[in-house]
Amino acid sequence: MMNSVSHLNGSTVTATDGAIGHVGEVYFDDQAWAIRYLIVDTGTWLSGREVLISPYAVKHPLDGVKNIDVALTRQQVEKSPNIDTHLPVSRRHEREYLDYYAYPAYWGGDALWAMSAMPLVPPALQAPLETQEQRAQIEKDVPAEDVHLRSSANVTGYDIQASDDSIGHVADFIFDDDSWAIRYLLIDTRNWWPGGKKVLVGTHWIESIDWAAKTVNVKLTRGQIQSSPQFEEGALINRDFEQRLHDAHDRRGYWD
Repeated sequence: MMNSVSHLNGSTVTATDGAIGHVGEVYFDDQAWAIRYLIVDTGTWLSGREVLISPYAVKHPLDGVKNIDVALTRQQVEKSPNIDTHLPVSRRHEREYLDYYAYPAYWGGDALWAMSAMPLVPPALQAPLETQEQRAQIEKDVPAEDVHLRSSANVTGYDIQASDDSIGHVADFIFDDDSWAIRYLLIDTRNWWPGGKKVLVGTHWIESIDWAAKTVNVKLTRGQIQSSPQFEEGALINRDFEQRLHDAHDRRGYWD
């Protein structure tokens, strides 16, 4: 089922023994276009500290009344690695976080979540103890500057550049709440098209992103956007709508 990041924002995150806080934004992977973490503001509970919650911990299905249940305890969250969410999160930071929760690394495999299409935690296995030399080599192989996470709050508002001019700006992110893959950017076209509409642009149609200029480049034209099916916020995105959208742009579906 498709969901939106704006719907996640403000949701209460509830552990097995009580509330943790509220979702403020998400971190997504700028290579695979998948949500990797919810950024949760813990409020007065942890003195305003923000913590990361991985989709590995989220119980399904996501609640339609803006509550997200997670398979964690408040103590686990309280003692989790303290990561400054206002700074870039490197793979080394992630390694520390994933090791703490005993989650598998999502990178290094040929699927969205390493060896799986969905964030499923495999059964616990007795792992061999690492020597200090082996651990040092692992750390050496994960460069500190290897950063691939982007904030949804920061990318919201990025300009969308078609082949013939700007077509609007990023208003939201539409994702599959089973795999957590971001399938579409929701584009508001009304800054160039008076009385225009909101449309979806597939993340698999993106040619490049200029992070410094805050610009997303897509190989579409204004004419194609004007003829694209209108997206009504809150409407169900089913395969029929997705097929019509792809047909309008003469693109193959990501599901093929």
